[in-house]
Amino acid sequence: MAKTTSFETERVFTKTWSNPNGHSLAAFKEAGGYKALKKALEMDPAAITDEVIKSKLRGRGGAGFPAGRKWSFVPKTDKPKYICVNADESEPGTFKDRYIMERSAHMLIEGLAIACRAIGAHTAYIYIRGEFGLAERRMQQALDEAYADGILGKKLMGTDYPLDIYVHRGAGAYICGEETALLESIEGKKGQPRLKPPFPAVEGLFACPTIINNVETIAAVGPIIDKGADWWVNLSRTEAEGGTKLVGVSGHVAKPGVYELPNGLTLKQVIYDVAGGMRNPDKPLKAVIPGGSSCPILLPDELDVSFDFDAMKTVGSLMGTGCPTVIEEGTCIVRLLKRVERFYAHESCGQCTPCREGGDWLFKIISRIEEGKGTMEDIDKIESIASKIEGHTICPFGEALAWPARSYLKKFRHEFEEHVTLGRCPHGPIPVAPLALSGVVA
Repeated sequence: MAKTTSFETERVFTKTWSNPNGHSLAAFKEAGGYKALKKALEMDPAAITDEVIKSKLRGRGGAGFPAGRKWSFVPKTDKPKYICVNADESEPGTFKDRYIMERSAHMLIEGLAIACRAIGAHTAYIYIRGEFGLAERRMQQALDEAYADGILGKKLMGTDYPLDIYVHRGAGAYICGEETALLESIEGKKGQPRLKPPFPAVEGLFACPTIINNVETIAAVGPIIDKGADWWVNLSRTEAEGGTKLVGVSGHVAKPGVYELPNGLTLKQVIYDVAGGMRNPDKPLKAVIPGGSSCPILLPDELDVSFDFDAMKTVGSLMGTGCPTVIEEGTCIVRLLKRVERFYAHESCGQCTPCREGGDWLFKIISRIEEGKGTMEDIDKIESIASKIEGHTICPFGEALAWPARSYLKKFRHEFEEHVTLGRCPHGPIPVAPLALSGVVA
């Protein structure tokens, strides 16, 4: 649930979240919903794109590419055009898009309808993670309400513009969060990334021009059109990006949760002033994964930097999905990396040899080290293998495999060496929960 903080801002994404029925059409309309769509239908499509460009809205799925500029790449052609919403939120440590779908689904629908109008699309898909049961039900319920109310269908808001939106449920493959693998999946094929170019904006779904945007990105479009780009820009504290941002903080903090914050706060402020600092005062901050498990890890002295796409690169990491995972002292970094690499080794689509073979190889070597059976040569192999994966695959999955391994090793090499020297994990065995907590009576 979204939390209140000392950094109060105008609520954009979360304004109906405190209402138990805030996901309903009635609640959305009461809060001003679908006024923006009505306004957009009276605008020239190019003017919609220009307003989104002016707003400095950047993609909130990880890449941070300006949304309006992406829309402008769609060629003028007689071919059908499509928009796909990437709702396959599968990155470990990321959990904010599902709240939009569960609590304000109509906000996503309105933004999607406006985006379709901007590029001339008459069909759109919301590709939702297979495990998101409640989010899928809420999205379908919202679509049913929109059709019944005459918002969607053959006459969009009573105009001559037809628009159909479909929910397409994934089957649990992390790789389908990669935009071209997502397209393959919608087409009924195995979810594997495509070579680029051609890029989806030119040749995407069914070989037609296609825009793919993240849930939070599309959800922001309605408010931007309703209140204007200048209003959106002024909500931010940085020149890098306009608006507010949903930030999901997890890990060893006092107040984990999803927060709506103005862009421009430092990562240190997010952790200490927003999420309440560390959960245990006796265990200080050890490290932070800033935006999903694939992002390079950061040390405590690297956090006093604006939590935005450009600034995070200056400290050697990424803002990613905007969901930092906070790690306290006493956590075994080798064990953490083992878990991360186990996930990526399992989720490789198998198309590229570096991922298919290198991922499993990394996991086995790190497991050996974590168990106290590794050698100093094994430690050197981690860097060697990861460097040969990064940059040598069709999609960024190779980087997702390599960046954690390389950054953890660079900043915590002494812990890897301790495991080898001691022949065991210096932090002790993995804690085992009492039987009663797993549903078994002790």
